[in-house]
Amino acid sequence: MSRARLSLLSASILLAACSGGDDPFGNNDPVTQTFDITSTNGLLATKIAWESAIASGDLTDLGGSIGLTAAVPGGLSKASLAQPTGLVMNVMQKVPFGPDEFNCFPSGTFSISGDVENPLTLTADDTFTVLYTMCDDGTGEIVDGQIDFTVGDFSGDLQGGVYLLAMDAIVTNLQVITGSDTLTHNGDTALTLDTTDAPFIDAGTSGTSMTIDSNASSETIMNFQSSQTVDGAQQNLPYTMSASGTIDTTQLSGIVRYSTPLQFSGEGADYPSEGVLLVEGANSSARLTAVDNVNVMLELDVDGDGVVDQTIETTWAGLTT
Repeated sequence: MSRARLSLLSASILLAACSGGDDPFGNNDPVTQTFDITSTNGLLATKIAWESAIASGDLTDLGGSIGLTAAVPGGLSKASLAQPTGLVMNVMQKVPFGPDEFNCFPSGTFSISGDVENPLTLTADDTFTVLYTMCDDGTGEIVDGQIDFTVGDFSGDLQGGVYLLAMDAIVTNLQVITGSDTLTHNGDTALTLDTTDAPFIDAGTSGTSMTIDSNASSETIMNFQSSQTVDGAQQNLPYTMSASGTIDTTQLSGIVRYSTPLQFSGEGADYPSEGVLLVEGANSSARLTAVDNVNVMLELDVDGDGVVDQTIETTWAGLTT
């Protein structure tokens, strides 16, 4: 299971229905890498870094809890327009509003509450709280826990779906239960969504810390940033994605840093066909290059001398399973 992917906020429960100087984010992460990347663990370290990069992008889905974003289903989570003209607009007619509780189907509930300055739009310092209580939406996941939002900035037309939004989210004991596996999320993130440059949709996340605990391990993504763009006018939905951050995980018993010196790009729900992910350990690194949307190449530098010591050719499916 892809433990780092935050599929917890899939569309069915939404209320409205990169390295060093090459880092595109200029991320000067003060955390020191402690994990030694070797020929035996390089593939695992790269898999975890890739999942973390995708997880940080998936955090844009959190906005869907108040009807402001959604994700295109598939191999990658990509921003998509959602029309927040339904439930969230209705409950906002009372200021402050909620908590208004709604049933999940087949079982469980979720509630939304908040305080907004203007019930017809969003304003800086507006707040929302979404509380899930064993919410089973019938897709194989049960969600339990809380998300608190604070709007940082907003401009545009909320009801028309053309706007620029920035907001902060605090995730508290947000559990996603799938079969016998439970993922528990705690942390913070800042979300941005820009739909003003139609047909392009830009989404971004950043945060200081997000911890994901599973039955078998614990992972904290620190000082992370992610940026995604989708061309909504094209039927094949071309996208780009960049990310950077630091990972402290019990799977590696140490810390690695990831970045995208060359942003990833692809189409629709496919894996990227271009792009590079750099994973840096303690005087060691792994460089993942997308050959196409099926195949990848992994180059390991296990002693930090800038020379490739081992090359591994595999597939996206082989990397992520």
